[in-house]
Amino acid sequence: MDKTFHLSENNTTAKRECLAGLTTFVSMAYILFVNPSVLGAAGMDKGAVFTATALSAILGCLLMGFLANYPIAIAPGLGDNAFFTYSVVLAMGIPWQKAMAGVFVASVVFTIMSLFKVREIVIDAIPQDLKYAMAAGIGIFIAFIGLKGGGLVVANKSNLVGIGSLNVPSTWLTIFGVFLIAILMARKVPGAIFIGMVATTILGLATGLIKMPSSVISVAPSMKPTFGVAFSHLDILSDPQMWAVILIFFMVAFFDTAGTLIGLAQQAGIMKNGKMPRIGQALMADSLSMLAGSVMGTTPTACYVESSAGIAVGGRTGLTAVVTAVLFVISMLFSPLLTVVTDNVTAPALIVVGVLMASSLREIHWDEFEIAFPSFLTVIGMPLTYNISYGIAFGFLTYPILMTAAGRRKEVNAIVWVLFLLFILMMYVLNHVA
Repeated sequence: MDKTFHLSENNTTAKRECLAGLTTFVSMAYILFVNPSVLGAAGMDKGAVFTATALSAILGCLLMGFLANYPIAIAPGLGDNAFFTYSVVLAMGIPWQKAMAGVFVASVVFTIMSLFKVREIVIDAIPQDLKYAMAAGIGIFIAFIGLKGGGLVVANKSNLVGIGSLNVPSTWLTIFGVFLIAILMARKVPGAIFIGMVATTILGLATGLIKMPSSVISVAPSMKPTFGVAFSHLDILSDPQMWAVILIFFMVAFFDTAGTLIGLAQQAGIMKNGKMPRIGQALMADSLSMLAGSVMGTTPTACYVESSAGIAVGGRTGLTAVVTAVLFVISMLFSPLLTVVTDNVTAPALIVVGVLMASSLREIHWDEFEIAFPSFLTVIGMPLTYNISYGIAFGFLTYPILMTAAGRRKEVNAIVWVLFLLFILMMYVLNHVA
């Protein structure tokens, strides 16, 4: 009887973990289409990026499942690809090939630091409020990109930005997508973002605003246009400007993963006495997937906040992540659908993901000015300068100074002061060498 009970219990647990994996995949499947769209704006081949995105997600999820046994999915991060395209390639005028080499170098450093547990030490040293501010700032920046791409916000000579024209049919497609996803999110429907993107695409096809694809199922596109490109551009190491870019790639990816990983671990009940068991293995999974992704041709990977959807339905072990990986394998057959995923389809997803990331604002200690001011500069700096690196720099350049002025110098550890100096160097390089 006992043996039968345990077998039944194990079977129920496995089913729950599989359902959690399915829920996680549906919640984050939009990245397969958003990532090629964002990196495509940088001049990269969308088909190659689609395949690289899927493969890096597959590898990341498998590593997280088998190494750390966490129900957390890994895939290329939205904040990271936004920085890559809009801050590095378009704003700084750096070719995407060199920028990808920068991602590769940053991922090598990432992996070495994970191997020697340096990442764990730095994660513990960074002020929690600044972690929350960076996540929120990236979220608002992503939402701004979505509003711009969807035609809801346009350039304005007198006010810098203004509302887009509602006489443009495609803008209404974005509005439909935003409201549909928002309603589904409010009703807590699993996979709301993915469902909203599909519905918006169908509406676009039905109204003729989006052209029909030539096919639906096909072999995954070749990665030849992007695979190994980073290796042929490692001469960037002699360029001071690129070292600043590498530093920011490293820091953006570093803090994105750190904050998300901690939050998801708390939700899943993995935290023990304020610490994460097997955090070293989890960080190594993230590092190796980022390294592989940079070789294949995609931006840094990160732990996905959408994993919370799978955790909410019972995901507690690495089986959830493994099931997510298997579903990404199946998804590689649907690359032809890339042609129907236009800016008006991805814009609602970017806006809603921005809202989710901005929710970390509630965790900041706004009643303490020495914390509120650098946090605010971090958040507002990213969208207003259209540059993630400047937003992060604003926070780290003011936090230690204000904490010292408030008589709280002892709360600022040596690592924060080191980052303070690094950001001074970075700002100099970006403004005098770039």
